[in-house]
Amino acid sequence: MTIDRRAFIKLGACTAVALTSGLLWAEPALSTARVGVSPDGARYRIDAAQSRFTVRAFAGGLFSALAHDHTIAIREFNGETDFTYGTVEPASLQMTIKSGSLAVTDKVSEKDRQRIESTMRDEVLEVSKYPEISFKSSSVSATKTGDAQYQARITGEITLHGLSRPLTMTAQLEFGDRVLRAKGAFTLKQSAFGIKPVSVGGGTIKVKDELKFTFDIVAHP
Repeated sequence: MTIDRRAFIKLGACTAVALTSGLLWAEPALSTARVGVSPDGARYRIDAAQSRFTVRAFAGGLFSALAHDHTIAIREFNGETDFTYGTVEPASLQMTIKSGSLAVTDKVSEKDRQRIESTMRDEVLEVSKYPEISFKSSSVSATKTGDAQYQARITGEITLHGLSRPLTMTAQLEFGDRVLRAKGAFTLKQSAFGIKPVSVGGGTIKVKDELKFTFDIVAHP
């Protein structure tokens, strides 16, 4: 069977978008109700320039070997977290992502890159209608694992493309001299946000419903 180039570009674009969905949220949560900063606590702001946040979409279907997995980077996001020295909790986190900042990092031609990103933003994410993706935590718990290191469980709610869904994830926290680093990964299903995994060729090539998010977030006071 023959699948034209435009079909693959469309598939890649939607894959990226789907990623975003997750993406967006896919980040550590920390609290829907903001926790006031106490004398024993601090408020740090996310440094997007020093952070990394990516989404990985995987090809599936009968002819998945003919397709490609896609990696999408989230370029523009901001937020802040309140935490307590020595115990982390009580703590909270809020984050906002610019939907139009998603960028393809795969090795593809510049022409294909532009087409995929355009389709992702205009047809999948509809950034003109939904310019932002947001996350607010509702609870966070942390267990000390080493010197200035903690294993955290973060629960909250992510709002993407007009839909809000609960999200729980784990993250490794590391505190340094006026710096906080959170590393982790989690999975998210596109269908949970009303997104139908993209497919071409009658379903012989399609994007798997589950996406993998990986983050390495850096924050400073």
